[in-house]
Amino acid sequence: MSAPTRILQDIEPGSQAWGLISTLDRWGFDLFGTRISVWTALVALAVVVAALLLARLTIKVAGWLIGTIQGLDTTQRLLSQKLVAIAVWTVTFLLTLDILGIDLTALAVFSGAFGLALGFGFQKTFGNLLAGIILLMDRSIKPGDVIAVNDGITNTVGQVKKIGIRAVSVTTRDKKEYLIPNENLMINQVENWSFSSRDVRIRVPLTVAPNADLELAERLILEAAGKVPRVLRAPKPAVWLIDLHEAGATFEIRVWIDDPEEGLASVRSDVLKRVWKLFREHGIELPDRTLRAVSLRDSEALRRIMAELREAQKIDGNSS
Repeated sequence: MSAPTRILQDIEPGSQAWGLISTLDRWGFDLFGTRISVWTALVALAVVVAALLLARLTIKVAGWLIGTIQGLDTTQRLLSQKLVAIAVWTVTFLLTLDILGIDLTALAVFSGAFGLALGFGFQKTFGNLLAGIILLMDRSIKPGDVIAVNDGITNTVGQVKKIGIRAVSVTTRDKKEYLIPNENLMINQVENWSFSSRDVRIRVPLTVAPNADLELAERLILEAAGKVPRVLRAPKPAVWLIDLHEAGATFEIRVWIDDPEEGLASVRSDVLKRVWKLFREHGIELPDRTLRAVSLRDSEALRRIMAELREAQKIDGNSS
């Protein structure tokens, strides 16, 4: 028996409320043995709203209780909250159908088409839901991690703020928030900078002039890198000579940090500024790419050209 029918039976016949409900119930029609009227629509709306509010309240209370459990880490709490939410919504849906007295067998004619349409419509939703649960279960990605997602076109680097039912919220250093579908994190290449360790190595290339003292330059670079506040003392900063070319000698500065969520560009900037200051104090020059050195080899043709130029200068001097 549906909720509208039970309410109508509980009201004393002949009363004002009974008359109003009877009037509302007359405005409707029968469909597959089910009475659909203004009265049933109002009751159904009230039941659905009450069920939604009760489900949300239950999920919040359950989330608070799970958060008070000391033995669970962040990932386990989040996974437990997601599973509880799924269970609560499933039970709420079934109870709502039972209260409203909806007989699903009466919709058997449409069940095949409805199920097919529902499957196609929610295919991505259920896929992202399962992907999110898998990510939480294997703990490969969790809130607070710094990740880099490469989809073949762009490379997004940011900190995971939230793992939702459909997508993962990633906030970059410029305060842009990206909602990346959970499935993308399962099929695309993902770099988790804080999965097993929060230590991240930063590479900073630097080229000095060809006439620079390489040993002095290396010593100054290490001194500058060691004074940057965010650079770790262990592992120690390192500098390697990686290339020699016409523009000069190229070093690669390698430093370690343990707070990648604060960004990498600021560390590179601090290292280069301190290196620049020490280079100026000790006379280490950077290559000037606007200058080009030209060397001429002694040859018979060159001597003939020089002789002709000297003769031309003498003629110009005599004529003047």
